[in-house]
Amino acid sequence: MEDREITELIAAETARQTEGLEMIPSENHTSGNVLKALGSRLTDKYSEGYPGMRYYGGCEFVDKVENVARDRAKKLFGVDHANVQGYSGSPANQAIYFALVDPGDTVMGLHLYYGGHMTHGLKVNFSGKYYNSVQYHTGKDGLLDYEEMAAMAAKEKPKMLVVGATAYPRIFDWQKLREIADISGAWLLADISHISGLVVAGAHPSPVGIADVVMTTTHKTLRGPRGALILCNGNPSEPLKKVERTKENLPTLIDRAIIPGLQGGPHNHQTAAIAVALREAAMPEFKTYGHQIVSNAKRLADVLISKGYQLVTGGTDNHLLLVDLTSKGISGADAEKALGKAGITVNKNTVPFDPRSPFDPSGIRLGTPALTTRGMKESEMEIVGQWIDQAISAAGDDKKLSDIRVQVYDMCAQFPLPS
Repeated sequence: MEDREITELIAAETARQTEGLEMIPSENHTSGNVLKALGSRLTDKYSEGYPGMRYYGGCEFVDKVENVARDRAKKLFGVDHANVQGYSGSPANQAIYFALVDPGDTVMGLHLYYGGHMTHGLKVNFSGKYYNSVQYHTGKDGLLDYEEMAAMAAKEKPKMLVVGATAYPRIFDWQKLREIADISGAWLLADISHISGLVVAGAHPSPVGIADVVMTTTHKTLRGPRGALILCNGNPSEPLKKVERTKENLPTLIDRAIIPGLQGGPHNHQTAAIAVALREAAMPEFKTYGHQIVSNAKRLADVLISKGYQLVTGGTDNHLLLVDLTSKGISGADAEKALGKAGITVNKNTVPFDPRSPFDPSGIRLGTPALTTRGMKESEMEIVGQWIDQAISAAGDDKKLSDIRVQVYDMCAQFPLPS
């Protein structure tokens, strides 16, 4: 019997995405083939362990699925080893901590309020509770302060340097970050969850071969299902065998940290969907897609700057914009609500040195991945930028916001979601 309540809610969410602009940088639209894999019978199968080394029978086909996903990830990113079992980004990062550092060890990461992620050492997160977290920041200009980072590394002597961001619109200098990690002999973890699709498209420098371990979620610019990849070089061996912490042993250290260290059975439907997304990301047209994301973000930035908006760092080199609304006299939370009424989904976000609460911050975060997936280009960004300005200016005027929503709906009808 059909579950009408859930069916109606799924339909409502599908309509919301179809009829509006999804501009949260961490969100995207998956292909129909990815969705088919997610809804397959693979979800029924338990398969603790790794291909050829399972604790359950009947794994001959899920073994092949996982091997396909691993091989595609290795080829796409150019690494010796890929673990595809991480349930999502946070548990994948947790597994990397388990693999490379011990509780109480010093770990350096970018503070959440300056563009980092909770798992990069926030005090209320496992990474800040069980490890000695020291946090670096951006400068007043919103850019990473590499000199401050180097001085902090020399003083604090971290065992691991975590680099990555949720709200940083500029390019990472991986070689300089490697040099900073080497000051204390630290492991370098590159969390490229937001930019991995840009990396494989050649629209952002790759940390592969520079960082010791690379982690990415699979559902942002990579345009796959919820999930994560942990990538590294080294010599894969028996994951149940305890090994020393060396670069050569990284594959084994990572695999052991995922299972039995953290997780149980992998989500096989998710693994299959990741494999499908990785195949799509290897297509020539994905390179075009990745570069178009950046071109769209740059054009949107130009429009907003022309309207008097202050962008953190003055612009963008990637898929996102961080907008400081202080000069506009509106909070990020109020702007998020106004834009939502206009059919434009964004998220409120702190800006560097934000005097406001993270629950009612000074900024909003905008992204172009989902719009680009729908086929929108620079000319559409011109229009979207106008709508964003109009909606923020009309906050509190539901009639004007409704009028904008009608225009948004009409544009979205011209750019359907992927089938």
